[in-house]
Amino acid sequence: MSQPNFHSLILFQFFLLLLPFHQNVAYGAGGKWDLLVPSIGISSMHMQLLNNDKVVMYDRTDFGISNISLPGTKCRIDPIFGPAGDCSAHSVEYDVARNTVRPLMVLTNVWCSSGSIMSDGSLVQTGGTAEGDRVVRLYKPCNNGACDWSEISEALLLSRWYATNHILPDGKQIIVGGRGQFNYEFYPKDSSTDKIYRLPFLEQTNDANIENNLYPFVFVNTDGNLFIFANNRAILLNYKTDVVVKNYPQIPGGDPRSYPSTGSAVLLPLKMLANGQVVAVEVLICGGAPKGSYVNSLNNRFIGALATCARININDLNPQWGMETMPFARVMGDMVILPNGDVLIINGGSAGAAGWELGRDPVLSPVIYKADSPVGARFEVQNANKIPRMYHSTAGLLRDGRILVGGSNPHDKYRFTGVLYPTELSLEAFSPSYLEAGFANLRPKILSPVSQIRIKYGQKITIKFTVSGKINPNLVKLTLVAPPFNTHSFSMGQRLLVLSNENVIPSRGSTYTTKVRIPVSKILAQPRYYLLFVVHQEIPSEGIWVKL
Repeated sequence: MSQPNFHSLILFQFFLLLLPFHQNVAYGAGGKWDLLVPSIGISSMHMQLLNNDKVVMYDRTDFGISNISLPGTKCRIDPIFGPAGDCSAHSVEYDVARNTVRPLMVLTNVWCSSGSIMSDGSLVQTGGTAEGDRVVRLYKPCNNGACDWSEISEALLLSRWYATNHILPDGKQIIVGGRGQFNYEFYPKDSSTDKIYRLPFLEQTNDANIENNLYPFVFVNTDGNLFIFANNRAILLNYKTDVVVKNYPQIPGGDPRSYPSTGSAVLLPLKMLANGQVVAVEVLICGGAPKGSYVNSLNNRFIGALATCARININDLNPQWGMETMPFARVMGDMVILPNGDVLIINGGSAGAAGWELGRDPVLSPVIYKADSPVGARFEVQNANKIPRMYHSTAGLLRDGRILVGGSNPHDKYRFTGVLYPTELSLEAFSPSYLEAGFANLRPKILSPVSQIRIKYGQKITIKFTVSGKINPNLVKLTLVAPPFNTHSFSMGQRLLVLSNENVIPSRGSTYTTKVRIPVSKILAQPRYYLLFVVHQEIPSEGIWVKL
């Protein structure tokens, strides 16, 4: 028998890399669901954790009257409601510690908008539709119950609807794309950034009448350039010179992954070495809808969602996508990075696409993806919830390690009866298995520094913590997490750094210390508030807020 030649063997091995890798899945690994608030009065379409442990949420102003009133005599002027105006709230602030909700007054339409936390902790929220499409809204955290939205009309140069924001190393926001916008701009403006920058990539990835390039996935790379993914492929953009410095291959299969064929994406944890360098820079994209799914859904034919994840090291000389298969197909899912570096995949459906009435078959079981486990053993199925979280759902990490879950309204108004998936006004918390009582003796507690500490780039700080049980010093790590702005299955600005720490030294009793180096570069960690966690044997402490 003739032997295969060398080139044929290499080609065969390359093909194997493109095939989805089937997993040995662990089922029923844990996790617990708790209903926090039966109704917050609105459906949480957008969500942001603030550095005072409060969460701002909002939906849209043209749903009609919400189920929570504005305080006092406040009313929003809206011709739809006549002279009396709209006296219901379309944004709320959730107090995590008190488990209470306070109505906020947003004036202009924030439907399908975008946002990012700025270096001072303020939420800068941009765009929307109708009278809100060029508005910038500011929300500065406070503890006296008096803070509310302030709005700046025509602060954007162009309409931004379904755009993506990210804070940059210089503290500004970049706002990428949006419906009909193949370009980007910056906020705040100055003489050097008060203009529009064309981005032909967004036009090239725009499917006629479908788009599939909305809410693009955007991450800051370790070289300062932006990784931007839309539809089924990505580029590396030098946003300062408006030059594409790298084109990435199409995801095998060519199916779309961004809105409305909505998958989700994360920048996997950045592991810092003692010299300040990063081990690898990898992007993970999971789920989405096959080609033609959106159009078929418009005609009441609901195609099964994608069950694959694609992973790529974006700084490889010849980067290629590696494919893996999830336990469940999923569209409109959210991906949340946990304090220990695992990725939680939650919410969404298993058929159809994003849009009014276009999704079907809720996926009720979250899945944990363990990025450092061997290929084939990375997924763990978690315990299911009872509430479908379909189109317009949200999820975000809290300081205590729980995941806040809200929203779900696949209708153009609030509809609670007579529909497959009623409008959902509740808030839930999903507690990963690391919060189970059985792990209490392994769970660290940070003693110092205290929360809200200010730290400097390149600074070495001492962390004092306790662990009541037997400690394994070699299995202690410290992580720095940037809480993101979450909407439409993408968490903008989500970032986790695994810091380089020195030996863990016993102090007294169950108390230990270690020293950790803060990143030296604003490119690696943009200036803003972060959550700092001590993680022992994959069990995280509660986080403390640090301002970098």
